Amino acid sequence: MMEIHTKDSLTNEFQPSLKKIKVVKRDGRHVSFDDQKIYDALIKAETKTKKSVDPLANERIQSIVERVDAEISERFTNDIKIYEIQNIVEHILLEHNEYELAEEYINYRTHRDFQRSKATDINFTIGKLINKDQSVVNENANKDSDVFNTQRDLTAGIVGKSIGLKMLPPHVANAHQKGDIHYHDLDYHPYTPMTNCCLIDFKGMLTDGFKIGNADVESPKSIQTATAQISQIIANVASSQYGGCSSDRTDELLAPFARLNYQKHLKDAQEWIEGTEKQEAFAKQKTRKDIYDAMQSLEYEINTLFTSNGQTPFTSLGFGLGTDWFEREIQKAILQIRIEGLGIEKRTAIFPKLIFTLRRGTNLEPTDPNYDIKQLALECATKRMYPDILNYDKLVELTGSFKVPMGCRSFLQGWKDENGQEVNVGRMNLGVVTLNLPRIAMESAGDKDKFWTLLEERLQIAKDALVFRVDRCKEATPANAPILYQYGAFGKRLKRTDSVNDLFKNKRATVSLGYIGLYEVASVFYGGEWENNPEAKAFTLKIMEDLKAHTDDWGNEYGYHFSVYSTPSESLTDRFCRLDTERFGIVENITDKEYYTNSFHYDVRKNPTPFEKLDFEKDYPNYCSGGFIHYCEYPVLQQNPKSLEAVWDYGYDRIGYLGTNTPIDHCYACGFEGDFKPTERGFECPECGNHDPKTCDVVKRTCGYLGNPQARPMVHGRHQEISARVKHMKQQ
Repeated sequence: MMEIHTKDSLTNEFQPSLKKIKVVKRDGRHVSFDDQKIYDALIKAETKTKKSVDPLANERIQSIVERVDAEISERFTNDIKIYEIQNIVEHILLEHNEYELAEEYINYRTHRDFQRSKATDINFTIGKLINKDQSVVNENANKDSDVFNTQRDLTAGIVGKSIGLKMLPPHVANAHQKGDIHYHDLDYHPYTPMTNCCLIDFKGMLTDGFKIGNADVESPKSIQTATAQISQIIANVASSQYGGCSSDRTDELLAPFARLNYQKHLKDAQEWIEGTEKQEAFAKQKTRKDIYDAMQSLEYEINTLFTSNGQTPFTSLGFGLGTDWFEREIQKAILQIRIEGLGIEKRTAIFPKLIFTLRRGTNLEPTDPNYDIKQLALECATKRMYPDILNYDKLVELTGSFKVPMGCRSFLQGWKDENGQEVNVGRMNLGVVTLNLPRIAMESAGDKDKFWTLLEERLQIAKDALVFRVDRCKEATPANAPILYQYGAFGKRLKRTDSVNDLFKNKRATVSLGYIGLYEVASVFYGGEWENNPEAKAFTLKIMEDLKAHTDDWGNEYGYHFSVYSTPSESLTDRFCRLDTERFGIVENITDKEYYTNSFHYDVRKNPTPFEKLDFEKDYPNYCSGGFIHYCEYPVLQQNPKSLEAVWDYGYDRIGYLGTNTPIDHCYACGFEGDFKPTERGFECPECGNHDPKTCDVVKRTCGYLGNPQARPMVHGRHQEISARVKHMKQQ
């Protein structure tokens, strides 16, 4: 359990009067006076100057705090401004000849004010970009900061963040800068009223036509044209929002267009070939080739696209439920193309993320009609990590309807329109705000009552931040993003004068409360080996239940679907931990790892079997159905796909969404295949030491997507988390 210095409870005469006093924060909030914060600041200053805190120093600081309490009680009865408290502390320190302590305390306050100012100083942050500061240029593992369009986007993002911080409610901006919360994608929002991720209504757009730029696009007459249009839609949608986008039930979506190819080939065959059986065989052979070429073209087009924000669109393709000949051929083509790899060197494709759906009666068991495609999906996962899998029945149970996630892991909840029709495609997310749960736990110093009080305070800030996100998104007009609002990507097509809120309200859109570090929270109260402690797990589930209860209440109050989201936090695992290390120092099992554990995941340093890990994690998505994914770690699986199938089958009735993490790195210098070694300069081949991105293919899961950390290094914390995962991989 976390060890932290705590002051004794006040027993002096000032306590009753101090309880009535409210502190006026810089951002305008009024909070209850808490002299523990003064004590913590002085202990931190003492540790900085003396490198330790002995019992006598502890008593001395306690005495100083009591003198501060006495002066505040004497001079103030209702409100006191934060700078007035700081002035009193400084005065008493100097009065009692605590010069070193006073200097460090004053320096710390000055440093904090300086950091606040730098956050909104565009010139300062652009200077960091020019000097290639890692926290700026490597924030996203799939954005290449060496290319001009990414540099332009990063520059625009710096401006957007600086202005966005000034647009936010002051207490929200302050909480974000301190690291109490994280207002995601601040480089885009609220400076622009963009939305986050979505499920594109491809069916409506391909059926009814759409417009991009100067082109009015008709419904395609072949699967090749359909996939070409899909890639153009993806590029334009990704440039009009800042999150991921998904294609739901892609095999069923494209089957009607493949059928058009078949009918054309059959007509040609009937003209030149005798015999119905031969004619049909010819048409199928030609159509199979068309399907393969179309899906291969889509894979290449997505991986060669660059959107206006300087990166390949974060795209996911869902498939697996179709059972007719065309749908099966599309499924097989998607998997075969991914297995084949990209280019001459046959590298692993990073995008699109493939999501294969398992369903009892369709493909789960050997007697099911699509069981052979499940075997192909298993081969693909052992060689390319994708596809991830969705378990149909469990997903419906958790989210109320079946659909793929919007991008990485953000799920819509079941929703019906005014006609009672279930609608999934064409819906969207309006953004995410994430809570720093480990900080709340450390601030509570092991006091659960204080933990719940602090959590309630932070939740109110998060609520204000999320409501602000919604209100800002509503300020967009259809003309801001025609592809989304006017030409069908968001389903219902609006006129230029319509309100975009028509597509958000009545819980059609989601807005998400994220969280990080349940493992670290429980470590504060129960120690680092708490996973098999029923009381500790019940405590973490109670936290999740509390988050869900709040978001449910907010949704009923405002009419949007506030959801709990198990945050994808590639850089946030590093940011929160770094800020808390500055504040609390190195704390065992919490800040000492240099990263926080994402969402509800099992501590990556431990060695659970996949079955133990799934059993441990399966209870959490009941409270965070707005976003979640489970991962299991494996050794090289290419010669043993049945072991992966055993885990897939075990998870079917337990979890909704599962990703495979297995070594698939390849060295073109010596031919090694397996797991590259993490080092300070990146990942290197364990056989020949090669670490040149041009001659090695290193693929790791960075967040919910795959990424190439060798080509575009990740932030330190995420690199460390992946390194820990690799190091402690369980040999099954």
